[in-house]
Amino acid sequence: MKLAGDAAAGYLRKPDATHAGLLIFGTDPMRVATKRQQAIAALVGPQGEEEMRLTRINAADLRRDPALLDDAIKAQGFFPGHRVAFVEDATDGMSKLVDAVLADWQQGDAQLVVTAGSLTAKSPLRKVFENHRNAMAIGIYDDPPSMSDIARALTDAGLPQPGRDVMDALFALANTLEPGDFRQTVEKVGLYKQGDNEPLSIADITANAPQSAEVDVDDVLDVVTAGQVDQLGPVLRGLYAQGVTPVTLCIGAMRHFRRLHVVASDPGGPGSGVGRLRPPVFGPRRDKIARQVNQWGRDRLEKALTALTDTDLQLRSASTAPQAALMERTLIRLAMMARRG
Repeated sequence: MKLAGDAAAGYLRKPDATHAGLLIFGTDPMRVATKRQQAIAALVGPQGEEEMRLTRINAADLRRDPALLDDAIKAQGFFPGHRVAFVEDATDGMSKLVDAVLADWQQGDAQLVVTAGSLTAKSPLRKVFENHRNAMAIGIYDDPPSMSDIARALTDAGLPQPGRDVMDALFALANTLEPGDFRQTVEKVGLYKQGDNEPLSIADITANAPQSAEVDVDDVLDVVTAGQVDQLGPVLRGLYAQGVTPVTLCIGAMRHFRRLHVVASDPGGPGSGVGRLRPPVFGPRRDKIARQVNQWGRDRLEKALTALTDTDLQLRSASTAPQAALMERTLIRLAMMARRG
């Protein structure tokens, strides 16, 4: 049987222990691993592995010795409780073996949990689970986490549900981090708030959020805003070599300087302005924006935006001037402007 959406999420939190098998597949190994850990923990409990009620079988080992799976399913454990046989990194080539094991499965046998990478709709391994009356197949896709997903993560970490502004901040953070990193961040916030009865705040999240990975365009902008003219050429060459176009770079630069201008224009000052940015920014990136605003000031940021707007119009016009040269000239002007601060 195939499950998706909320039904799949609910099943992974509380799998049916009477089912013969569960297949979890998807393109993102981290997401698949997170859901697999959740499901197995719900089936065998926190002591399952210590009590040898969880048998792990690597797909490579299973290809060498197919009998490993049947032995793990049928073996009786030393400790009472539900048992799980877990096969990692399965492929379609194992579909016949898995089909035979599920066909022979009986109540009291270990429950089969299988993880796999991306599987098409016609995948034989998927078909084994989807067509079995007592097994489940769940695909894990790269959809961003929903508010309900985040709410559950907070509950799991022992945190009360916060206000809308904090949820918005968590939603923005969840969309910039890998699933495992976000889960660890929420767990870290839970530990951070132990003994603290104050409501969860954006400051609490900021104090625990890791630095998100910067995109390549940001590397160029860091050089420009710091006035490092001598480093601009090599960074630009590396960026263009990766396929980034001058137009894309110009759009990224305009977005960044607009954000700095918004912060600089806040009546409460840069510190207050950074806190009002949406989506929120966290960690070292937040401090960097505040430093850049203090260095540039609102007047120079307005001049920078004017220069970038003019360049954007030129890049999109019918001009035959080399676009890379136009963009580099503008960035050099901005870097020189930063040095005059």
